[in-house]
Amino acid sequence: MGSIPSEKPHAVCIPYPAQGHVTPMLKLAQLLHSCYGFHITFVNTHYNHRRLLNSGALSPDLNVPDFRFEPIPDGLPVPPEGFEDATQDITELCRSVEKNCLKPFKELLGRVNGIDGSPPVSCIVSDGVMSFTLDAAQEMGLPEIIFGQQALVGIAGISIITSYFREGSFHSKMKLN
Repeated sequence: MGSIPSEKPHAVCIPYPAQGHVTPMLKLAQLLHSCYGFHITFVNTHYNHRRLLNSGALSPDLNVPDFRFEPIPDGLPVPPEGFEDATQDITELCRSVEKNCLKPFKELLGRVNGIDGSPPVSCIVSDGVMSFTLDAAQEMGLPEIIFGQQALVGIAGISIITSYFREGSFHSKMKLN
């Protein structure tokens, strides 16, 4: 285990590797780090990790020892030269993540628990789609928080649709209370 006292919490954050999931998880990780003093290990697939590094989206204040980026394989073949930034097939990505990410994720958890200067992992914050993380958390006796950023979009959509029905903008026989 590391040499830093275990009082400092260490969150391992892992988003689903698709557009609209990585940035909200990164923002949450930044808040946990800057506002609450968490040590952060941000886990991404190799494919998205490279894209994140090349995008220039990483803030310079994240280049600190207690905010670490760690990639794991997603199990998909490396894109051919010239197509490195092409969007991955979502159906294949879903299947591959579920089938191939548990083992490398558990290995990563073991590895980051042994890094000198790091507190032991105290929780996992994962995207709701990354269900394999539940198995890893249970096996290692770690609490897990499911971060469902898409829930906000759903709530907003329901609110807007409901107001349209109430205003009579939709022509329907359906009545809302």
